[in-house]
Amino acid sequence: MVLRVLPCLLLALLSASANATPITTVPEAAIRQAIALRDQALKDEKAYAVLESLTTEIGPRLAGGVNDQKARDWAVAKFRALGYDKVWTEPVTFPKWVRRSESAALTAPYAQQLAVTALGYSPATPKGGITAPLVLFDSLDALKAAKSEDVKNKIVFVSTRMHAHQDGHEYGTGSRIRSRGPAIAAQLGAAAFVLRSAGTDSQRLPHTGMTQWEPEGRRIPAAAVSNPDADLMEAALRRGQPVLMKLQLDCGLEGDYTGANVIAEIRGSEKPDEIVILGGHLDSWDLGTGAIDDGAGVAISMAAGALIGDLPQPPRRTIRVVAFANEEAGLHGGKAYAAAHKHEVAQHVLGAEADMGGDRIWRLNASVKPEALPAIDAMMQVLAPLGVSRGSERANGGPDLSPMHAEGMAALSLSNDATRYFDYHHTADDTLDKIDPQQLAQVVAVYVSWAYMAAAADGDFGSAPGMFKTAGEN
Repeated sequence: MVLRVLPCLLLALLSASANATPITTVPEAAIRQAIALRDQALKDEKAYAVLESLTTEIGPRLAGGVNDQKARDWAVAKFRALGYDKVWTEPVTFPKWVRRSESAALTAPYAQQLAVTALGYSPATPKGGITAPLVLFDSLDALKAAKSEDVKNKIVFVSTRMHAHQDGHEYGTGSRIRSRGPAIAAQLGAAAFVLRSAGTDSQRLPHTGMTQWEPEGRRIPAAAVSNPDADLMEAALRRGQPVLMKLQLDCGLEGDYTGANVIAEIRGSEKPDEIVILGGHLDSWDLGTGAIDDGAGVAISMAAGALIGDLPQPPRRTIRVVAFANEEAGLHGGKAYAAAHKHEVAQHVLGAEADMGGDRIWRLNASVKPEALPAIDAMMQVLAPLGVSRGSERANGGPDLSPMHAEGMAALSLSNDATRYFDYHHTADDTLDKIDPQQLAQVVAVYVSWAYMAAAADGDFGSAPGMFKTAGEN
């Protein structure tokens, strides 16, 4: 009996082995090369020089604004100067929003000037501004539960304080209030909307950011006040007397604008049609010079690609770097890229965008097929000495690559230390001096390592149409 069963079992095992999906691995020579690139990047100053150039020569880069074309021209020239094999642009069309002036003050019972900034896609106030009673809510849920008579013809004020964390998770709450709160307040009949800035600082600098409106819904002026001014407004309201606020915003939409994603490649030596993609978004809000958000991401990805391009022999696959257009007001560049390239999703073997400043990376999440996890293990061998830990198997590639991930592209999400990021995010304090060159070099070392190993890997990471539609980060 046993003698008859054993040959059958052996035959079944051999058959299963023959039909098994191949495991994705990274050759030992590629691991050694990645270690050399990692160590070189830790001493390289290319990314900081690129970022200094962008913030000094171009500065603020509001999508559709005066520096939009200048920034694209700069990116094309910089890619070429860094030695990329091919550079081109692809059009991205989006609504053009402009900011002209803004002011706010408490007028009764105490006269106090407030530090305020309009939110992206906010309409203007009527000429002369809006003066109306303030009504306070401590959360978005509280506003959703309000009755129309509670807010009609008033200025809604939502005050939820953010706290600093390494993973920056409270930004999810702050950004939801900023993006969704104005439309909810408008539906309830509010005259205007203000929020405590979605930021962790105590500086008197408000944080801007985008809003989201229903296509045919009512729109009202929307703004953010600095954290100290939010404290002041709460203190005035606690005294039990009606508090009046005057808000003046001169801003709004001015038709459509056509910008572009700027794309560059280091061509692969064996499989040039297979792509490892990285990048950052070229636009920024207009209050600062966009150093951390997201000049750093553009500089990191440009420098990582250039280090690979400087090798005597490029890796097997192509390294593609994208400076995305208009991430800030709705992922327009990322969506346009996915629309143009979704038929090539299987060729995009792995991707990740840098979009959380220049402080050190501490975690790697990977959304890949199970058979590719050995290649992720190989990456961790190289990244662990940099202080990077293995995270979950849920990733989306970052904001601008999340549309490609939704189409089926395998993706990494690399977590920067966000402890201080939301002190400066979307404020006038987003400037070059907030970048630590040593931490920036660590981020470049992470990106050049994983990108090279992905480009040199034996096997793929699972990219295929529809592969990861239900995956992604929480």
